[in-house]
Amino acid sequence: MPALAEAALSVIRLLPPETAHRLTIRMLKALPLPGAAPADDPILRERVFGLDFPNPIGLAAGFDKNAEVFARMGRFGFSFVEIGSVTPRPQAGNPRPRLFRLAEDQAVINRMGFNSDGFAAVAARLAKAGRTGRPILGINLGKNKESFDAVADYVAGVAALGAMADYLVVNVSSPNTPGLRALQDAGALERLLAAVMTARGGARPPLLLKIAPDLAMADRQDIARVALASGIDGLIVANTTTDRPRSLKSPSASEAGGLSGRPLVAPSTALLSDMYRLTEGKLPLIGVGGIASGADAYAKIRAGASLVQLYTALVYRGPGLVARIKADLALRLKADGFARLAYAVGADHRAPRKENAS
Repeated sequence: MPALAEAALSVIRLLPPETAHRLTIRMLKALPLPGAAPADDPILRERVFGLDFPNPIGLAAGFDKNAEVFARMGRFGFSFVEIGSVTPRPQAGNPRPRLFRLAEDQAVINRMGFNSDGFAAVAARLAKAGRTGRPILGINLGKNKESFDAVADYVAGVAALGAMADYLVVNVSSPNTPGLRALQDAGALERLLAAVMTARGGARPPLLLKIAPDLAMADRQDIARVALASGIDGLIVANTTTDRPRSLKSPSASEAGGLSGRPLVAPSTALLSDMYRLTEGKLPLIGVGGIASGADAYAKIRAGASLVQLYTALVYRGPGLVARIKADLALRLKADGFARLAYAVGADHRAPRKENAS
């Protein structure tokens, strides 16, 4: 991103977090953007879910909840963008303040509560934007807070938005909607995924499940078993955490909500590694949580991620971070003798050997 825009972000960060976020969205909608991002190093190419990704770096859900600027985010180097979570009916979310910077910890706490414009408004924006010139698009589905039938909400999401998505995400892992994480329990998850897979019908769009980082080993095992049996196409590991590490320094550390950013990098990567092992590498994984460097992205890939996403680090390091991560990741792959990113996926689970460089 040009230096002028980076300077503007420094000013925006002086504003309250949610005000800063809304202003950023408005600026991205209104201001001219730089030309197309430079071509990516071919070593970063990945084919996952039957889709061709020029690089493995995506923008996580939460930034563009309502599909306002997703088509423009490829200019900053993202190969895919995930919008949402989107709920069936519009809802305001939780009372403000509900978003907190933890600058000392390079982290954020949010308790947004699935604030959403709803399926109809998002579908209209997607139809108007079309498919030309946009990054690969994921649509993250949620449920309304007051809904009595969570399964029906997700099934409605498939019907309303499935045809516009390159992939769909069933989000049952936000800590800010009462009862949502209970849908990760084995029985509830089996019923939910069966209904959503039936609603989807054929093999398109790919269907992913986004899980929480705060899972006991028994829950991890259950989710892996259910995911493999259900026929879904992948997992996103992981959402924000309700845990509060003792290392946190910010005065806002005690705020309720989901913690994201730097403190999440180690636990989310450990969970990713567990899920790769428990699914025997049979399900593609998207690694999320605390990524702020090429080293972080590479660690998740070696732990089992085919793709990665970031968001919180952009708050502190700006969108130029995307290009820096890609450049460093390419260097790390080459230094370790990998000719393609795919060869590095799950490398930490394999016995040490000379990697195939052809």
